[in-house]
Amino acid sequence: MSQKKSINTLGINRRQFLKRATGITAGALTFPYIVSSSALGRDGSVAPSNRLVMGCIGVGSMGSGDMRGFLGKKEVQVVAVCDIDRGKRDNAKKTVDGRYKNSDCKTYLDFRDIIYRDDIDLLSLALPDQWHSIPAVMGARAGKDIHAQKPLARTIREGRAICDAVKRYGRIWQTGSQQRSGGNFHRACELVRNGRIGKVYKVEVGLPTGGSSDNKPVQPVPDGVDWDFWLGPAPWVPYRGIMHWNWRWMMDYSGGQLTDWAGHHIDIAHWGMDLERTGPVEIEGKGEYPKDGIYDVPMTYNFTCKYANGIVMTVANNKQIPQGTKWTGDKGWVYVKRGKLEADPKSVLDEVIGPNETHLYESRDHKQNFLDCVKSRKETIAPAEIGHRSISVGLLGEIAMLTEEKLKWDPDKELFVNNERANRYLSRPMRSPWSA
Repeated sequence: MSQKKSINTLGINRRQFLKRATGITAGALTFPYIVSSSALGRDGSVAPSNRLVMGCIGVGSMGSGDMRGFLGKKEVQVVAVCDIDRGKRDNAKKTVDGRYKNSDCKTYLDFRDIIYRDDIDLLSLALPDQWHSIPAVMGARAGKDIHAQKPLARTIREGRAICDAVKRYGRIWQTGSQQRSGGNFHRACELVRNGRIGKVYKVEVGLPTGGSSDNKPVQPVPDGVDWDFWLGPAPWVPYRGIMHWNWRWMMDYSGGQLTDWAGHHIDIAHWGMDLERTGPVEIEGKGEYPKDGIYDVPMTYNFTCKYANGIVMTVANNKQIPQGTKWTGDKGWVYVKRGKLEADPKSVLDEVIGPNETHLYESRDHKQNFLDCVKSRKETIAPAEIGHRSISVGLLGEIAMLTEEKLKWDPDKELFVNNERANRYLSRPMRSPWSA
């Protein structure tokens, strides 16, 4: 039977198709999923039996935004929300119920209750970094397709575990590195990839500066919050009010602005260099860390990465390098950030990419790209492997700054060469009973 036939021609419905995909490699599923005209309502909406059913895990700031984005997609039906903060999950339920004009949305404290629901096809994950790998691996194993906020994971080995699970169980994954779906970033990378600035030899990536010096005191856990569950695999500490935002400035949960933004501008740097599925071979750098208080991520940072092809990339906070990505070649440079695209010579920006040149994967809507790929079973614009390689550079820089050593890295084996001390930073102990 031809793989080009639609799912309806194959005689199975959407949910049967998605469940049969479990355990099959992504490359084996490339035929299109086509919603038949009979599945559409007269107003063009998708009939309930053909909607993609979603559960949202983590519905705070980013999670709430992602949830609202998916609520605006006619082919998605959000049926469940989960958060360790009762106020957040109740607000999310109110938003979902308001969208559908009913009271059907279910709320959960434990993310596993969503993952193990057989009627849910998709997960939206937006959690603190220490929680990125566990529900991702569980969700892939349970046959869910996943949209998850960057960074992919808190450690390189957790990131590899996510990639392995997505591949093993044949899932569709979209990393929330939404700049890939922005026209100026796509244009910048195509210009660089097609040699408009000649041979690239230097790349500069600027990320935000600093964190917080506010030393919050120990305080009672707010009513409706499960603090122990929020900590999850991280070490137990008393509650200090860092839960919804300032966790970013503590290394048990994040790497600060470095790891918060590596999945954006380093991701774009890799895309332009055509190095998005590998990594550097040498890393060294220095960071400035707080001398007291509860926050311990670097306030400023600067590290360099050398790739096997000789390109040197410098990553630093934006007091040292302007925020964004700049590629320099032997014929000029291209610089891009949100809302800006510049080049020298300026004529580079008027260049036309010919039909026989490199045309990069194009998306104009990150969430729609995810949904389209769920239906087609094709790779998204920001799959797990690319998300992993992007944040890996930030994590490698973090390790180089912590060890204060010049490190040699094997991007194929994902190990430091002859440096067991550095290799110990590739993973972190997880507090019982959690493991990735």
